Amino acid sequence: MADLFDSITPEPGGTAPRPLADRLRPKTLAEVIGQDQVLSPEGPLGAMLVAHSLSSLILWGPPGVGKTTIARLLAAETDLTFVQISAIFTGVPDLKKVFEAAKIRRRNGQGTLLFVDEIHRFNKAQQDGFLPHMEDGTILLVGATTENPSFELNAALLSRAQVIILERLSLADLERLCQRAEMELGRALPLTGEAREAMQEMADGDGRALLNLIEQVAAWKVDHHLDRDELAKRLMRRAARYDKSGDEHYNLISALHKSIRGSDPDAALYWFARMLEGGEDPRFLARRLTRMAVEDIGLADPQAQEVCLQGWQTYERLGSPEGELALAQAVVYLALAPKSNAVYVAYKAARSAAKETGSLMPPKHILNAPTRLMKDVGYGAGYAYDHDAEDGFSGQDYFPEAMRRPVYYSPPERGFERELKKRIDYFAKLRGKRQGG
Repeated sequence: MADLFDSITPEPGGTAPRPLADRLRPKTLAEVIGQDQVLSPEGPLGAMLVAHSLSSLILWGPPGVGKTTIARLLAAETDLTFVQISAIFTGVPDLKKVFEAAKIRRRNGQGTLLFVDEIHRFNKAQQDGFLPHMEDGTILLVGATTENPSFELNAALLSRAQVIILERLSLADLERLCQRAEMELGRALPLTGEAREAMQEMADGDGRALLNLIEQVAAWKVDHHLDRDELAKRLMRRAARYDKSGDEHYNLISALHKSIRGSDPDAALYWFARMLEGGEDPRFLARRLTRMAVEDIGLADPQAQEVCLQGWQTYERLGSPEGELALAQAVVYLALAPKSNAVYVAYKAARSAAKETGSLMPPKHILNAPTRLMKDVGYGAGYAYDHDAEDGFSGQDYFPEAMRRPVYYSPPERGFERELKKRIDYFAKLRGKRQGG
C-alpha cells in the first residue's frame, strides 16, 4: 500500500514532473510530521537512535502516516543499506535473493535495513523465514502493517521486533503539511478557511491523500477563493478507512459496544453510523445489538432483547436504508436502558462450577423412580411437591448432596432486577425457615 512520501520515479529522460509527495519527502527524522510520540528523544525510536542501538521494528499504523519514510530515514541515520520489498509482490525466490545480497554486504562490513511493506500479507512460513537472518544480524527488519500485529504476525517474529504504533495525522498535522506544500508550490491554495479545513477532513488523517488533494486544487484555474460547497462539488469525499474483516472492524464494533454499555446514546449512534457508512452489513449489527441486550442489560430490562429482535425483524422486512432506522432505535434504547451483567456473571460461575464438580449426582429426593429397584435405593424419597407447600415453596435443596449451596446470581438494585432481588431475598428467608424447621 502506498505510504506518505513514497517516491514515484519518472522514466529516464522523461519530462513528467515529480509528484508533490516526492518533492516534500523529509530529509531528516526531525522533518517528519505527526509522529513526535515515537521520534522525540523520549520516544522509543528517538531513544534507540540516541543509544545507537536500533532493533528490528514493526511499524503499525494507518495509511499515509510515514511508515516508509521513517524506515528510509532510520537506515540513513544508522548507515545501513536500505532495501525495500512489498509482501504483495515478493515470493520465496525473491526473498532468497534479498537475503543472499544482505549476506554479501555483511561480509563486506555493510549492514542492511530490510523494509517490508504490508508484512502481514506474508504467510506463517514466509514470516518464519526472516528469523534466522534477524538472529545472525544479516538484516535489521522493519516491517510496516496497517493491521493489528497481535493478530496478523507470528509470535516468534513479534518476540524479535519492537512494535511501534504510528498515529493518524491530526488536523493540526495536516495544516502543517498544507503550509509546507504551499511553500513548495510558491503560492497559497485558492480556498477559504472552511474549505481548507474540509479538504483536510477529506484526507481522513492520511498525509499522502492530502498531498494528492492539494495537487488537484493547485492545478485549478480559479479567480476567487472556493468555499466548502464549491470544493465539495469539485472533489469527491474520500471513503472512510474501514475493512469489514480487519482491525478497523473490531475497533468500531468495540467502540459501539462500550458506548452502549456506558449509556451514551449519541456516541453509540455515531459509531453505529460510522460502521454503516463503511459498508458494514446491518445484519451483523443487529446480531451484535441483540448480544449487547443479553450481555450488558439482561434482566435489568427484559424488554431490551425484544426491542433488538423486533428491530432486526423490521430490517429484514424493509431492507436498507429504511430498516436501518429500526436498528438505530434499538441502539438508543440499549444505551438508555439500565445495565446489568448479573446473569452473565452467574452463568459463567455456574459453568465453571459444572466443570469443577464433574459428574456429581443430583440428590436422590428429586430423582424419578420408575422402577422398584430405584425406589428401594431411595430415589424420590422425601421429595416435597412445591404446590402442596405453604406459599408454593418447599425450600428443599436441589444441589448435589456433596456440594455446599453456592450463590451465583446476585441482581443489582437497578431496573427490573430490583424486583427480582426482592424475590430472591423472599425465597432465601423462606428457605431458611423451612430448612431450619
